[in-house]
Amino acid sequence: MKNYRKELWFNIPSRRGFVNITGQVDDCLRESGIREGLVLVNAMHITASVFINDDEAGLHVDYDRWLESLAPHEPVGQYRHNATGEDNADAHLKRQVMGREVVVAVTNGRLDFGPWEQIFYGEFDGGRKKRVLVKIIGD
Repeated sequence: MKNYRKELWFNIPSRRGFVNITGQVDDCLRESGIREGLVLVNAMHITASVFINDDEAGLHVDYDRWLESLAPHEPVGQYRHNATGEDNADAHLKRQVMGREVVVAVTNGRLDFGPWEQIFYGEFDGGRKKRVLVKIIGD
């Protein structure tokens, strides 16, 4: 069994954003030479997420509005976490909802997706560099 590891780095200038990283994960898969196995893709920061869904702009706006209604950024004083001097409690909650990682099967050297599935990096407390781990195991 072979394994492969790579870190992808992102610096989203806005507080929140979604980036389709499917192409970068595909590149990792090609670099790995693995034809059958599993790909783990996970956000290595507690205020960011990796998830799978459709790459449709309206859906991304809906996600942003929905997440902001569940855990609004302001007023920042509504969260006990922010009493530590932070202002990102909402980002921690949004990450909890959207998840930390995804696992995708690799079949015949390709990501084995259902219709319309794509991999996304979700940022909920942007403005600094954050990383995503891509770990691939298989043959």
